Amino acid sequence: MSENYSDSHLRDILTRTRRVAVIGVSMNPVRPSYYVARYLSLKKYAVVPVNPGHAGEVLFGQTVVAGLRDIEGPVDMIDIFRRSEHVGPIVEEALEVLPGLRTVWMQIGVENAEAAEMARARGVDVVMNRCPKIEYQRLFGELRMGGFNTGVISSKL
Repeated sequence: MSENYSDSHLRDILTRTRRVAVIGVSMNPVRPSYYVARYLSLKKYAVVPVNPGHAGEVLFGQTVVAGLRDIEGPVDMIDIFRRSEHVGPIVEEALEVLPGLRTVWMQIGVENAEAAEMARARGVDVVMNRCPKIEYQRLFGELRMGGFNTGVISSKL
């Protein structure tokens, strides 16, 4: 199941998003969920770390919560670091308990058509099998010669 997303659509999502719940975040700095959450926090996104195994611990200055129901305040986007087969209940709960949710983002290797359809039926944007860190870097000119070939030539090189 391969979906295409326009650069303008992805740029719009990343520009309008302010607060991201990272579901399945790891406390281990070599895990992708850790460094993606860290990167997003460094880019001034408010990151809500979600992992029941680390609830109460602090990551990037934020207290890790056990689940979506434990999040106080609005969340613009959820970024899911869980296996595809676990995404359905996560999206269902997010749609129920996170009013104002605008984007469901599934990480590289994570795809769930039923969950995507459920979110889209509620007017929520869905991105599957992509990484917001990589897309941010690609779309906002942070990837250079040593990174991915973006097809963009920068005068800063």
